[in-house]
Amino acid sequence: MQDFTDGLARFHRDVFPAKAGLFARLATTHRPKTLFIGCSDARVVPELITQSDPGELFVIRTAGNLVPAHASGPDGIAASIEYAVAVLHVTDIVICGHSACGAMTALAEEHDLSGAPVIAGWLRHADAARARTAAAPATTGPAKVAALVRANVAAQLRNLTTHPSVARALAERTLTLHGWVFDIATGTVEPVDAALAAA
Repeated sequence: MQDFTDGLARFHRDVFPAKAGLFARLATTHRPKTLFIGCSDARVVPELITQSDPGELFVIRTAGNLVPAHASGPDGIAASIEYAVAVLHVTDIVICGHSACGAMTALAEEHDLSGAPVIAGWLRHADAARARTAAAPATTGPAKVAALVRANVAAQLRNLTTHPSVARALAERTLTLHGWVFDIATGTVEPVDAALAAA
């Protein structure tokens, strides 16, 4: 915690004064243009990757950047998506996967998750991606994980379109969806083919 305490002190002393005007505006205004759905992985920081200021991104982070298909009942992820689209009126949604994703590695390498039943249940939201890569030419190791990461971004984009607020905004042409894969080692971002996401 000492690192956090030191960081807070540096933020208040060095960073905040330079952005005091921005924070004054943000205190009364919340108008992000992009919903960024990324992985919970600590190595993937949306604001750093996109070089965005506070207030520019509305961020949801989940293990494996998974987006459950719309279902009835309370759901924090669905509520956040609806808020971003129907209330904040974001114009873009990015789903960002990344290299060496622990969730996708566990699935690609068929790790035993019997001791982690909540994780195993959550990762079922990647079943469509697993099915797609299983039907593809055989790959192993890092290439298999990379293929699953890409297929998973496409599958989660499809899941996203099942949410009524998203479907409505897409029909009204006020929203655009984007799929990305961030490579940690090189810092590059590769788009996921929109045709793959729609397939």
